[in-house]
Amino acid sequence: MTEGTNMAKQERALRTREKVLTAAAEVFASQGYSSATLNAVADRIGMTKGALYGHFPSKKSLAGALIAESRQTWTSLRAEYDAPGADARRVLEGVVVGFADRLRSDVRLRAALRLAADCPHLARALSGVLADMRSTLTDLVRRAQRDCGFPGHSPRLVAELLMIVMYGLLSAPAGFAESVGAPGGEPLWRLLFSALSAGGRPDSAAGGNGAVSGP
Repeated sequence: MTEGTNMAKQERALRTREKVLTAAAEVFASQGYSSATLNAVADRIGMTKGALYGHFPSKKSLAGALIAESRQTWTSLRAEYDAPGADARRVLEGVVVGFADRLRSDVRLRAALRLAADCPHLARALSGVLADMRSTLTDLVRRAQRDCGFPGHSPRLVAELLMIVMYGLLSAPAGFAESVGAPGGEPLWRLLFSALSAGGRPDSAAGGNGAVSGP
């Protein structure tokens, strides 16, 4: 077998794998982990279950591949916005709005988050991604406070709020993005960031003096 033939086979296998992952994501996102079946995934792309096994031996392996991909999605998104010397507040807003938009447009990412919500053992696999997101957002809030005059709310609290709203977009009704006028609910994020920037830190969180104290 020639090198060219080997490369062609590898490319076909890669294209098929991508189709399988997208089909699996659509099934997982709509049905959840427990109700999804490999037959449903195979039927969605006109593949036999036996051929599907050649790429993924189990439903768990399919779910694991989608969750692993979500880490790559987050890492590439963070690198896209967080360039050296970039304005920390713009990075924070760009990462959050960008991730929310990816949730809207990327069924694989939506499926990964639903899988983590459905299954404790899958949630453990995603916990590292979520921990990195939380840590990154917390650090970006601190940098924005230090360099850009972002108000002195608790960085950890702001990060948690942003993640809660991002997760909430998964449950938004159909047509939500269109109803607020932009992909990913961008006006919603602008409103949230404006509200965070408008006032001082609550006394209960600031110890009564408005200073940043603690994470």
